[in-house]
Amino acid sequence: MSWLESLTLTSPSGFWNPLLWLAFLLIFAVIGYIIYSRGNRGYKPNTEQVKPFISGNAVEDVEQIRVRAGDIYWGFMEALKGYYAVLMRMHTGDVRDYILWYLGIGAIILFILLGGV
Repeated sequence: MSWLESLTLTSPSGFWNPLLWLAFLLIFAVIGYIIYSRGNRGYKPNTEQVKPFISGNAVEDVEQIRVRAGDIYWGFMEALKGYYAVLMRMHTGDVRDYILWYLGIGAIILFILLGGV
């Protein structure tokens, strides 16, 4: 057995060799560097180039155009308002309550699975 074979881990579904992995990593690093080096040389960070472009309009306040998570789920939350109202009343923020709920539901499921019902 050669030293290269001693580094190879074989299994019924394939093989693993760290030197082969390093060779591929080096090849992909070289390819990545070639792509990076051919990039646009006119790019200048911290200039007007990095400002957001919204249909040619200047953006004065970024907070005005920022989409918040609440905006994304507004329709979903509005449609299920009754459901979430019940959940919000149950939500105490106390971890002990959640553990109690977890244990209670787990006990019910265990009771059902063991043939109690």
